[in-house]
Amino acid sequence: MSLSVTKSSALAVLLAVATALWAQEQKPQVIMGLQNPPPVRFNDDLPPGAMQAKATTACLECHEARIILQQRLSKATWTKEVDKMIKWGAVVDANDHDALIDYLSTNFSPDQPAYDPPRTSTGKPSAKNSGKKLAQ
Repeated sequence: MSLSVTKSSALAVLLAVATALWAQEQKPQVIMGLQNPPPVRFNDDLPPGAMQAKATTACLECHEARIILQQRLSKATWTKEVDKMIKWGAVVDANDHDALIDYLSTNFSPDQPAYDPPRTSTGKPSAKNSGKKLAQ
């Protein structure tokens, strides 16, 4: 087998793979019945306060804000959570430890209202997408 035939075969395989990958990228994405839905972005910020920036740096390094925003924990439980996260690598200066726990336990305590997550759609779900059938 000559070298030019081997190069031609390799080039043909490479072209076929590239074409298949390109075609796959061109397919419309369908999620929950929507074709090419806009990406979901959660721009929730942690609430304002003296420790907002430190909490953002320490917590949002690994978590989305929603993970913190949905919590409703006591001060003792927040202390356990913060200490656990520090053991797992969260960077919290020892001088900020107590203030961070105060910030979290004040803003995300059990007596705070439940977290109301942002919705990607304000419309009512259709019968097709909600799994319910319309009465005939």
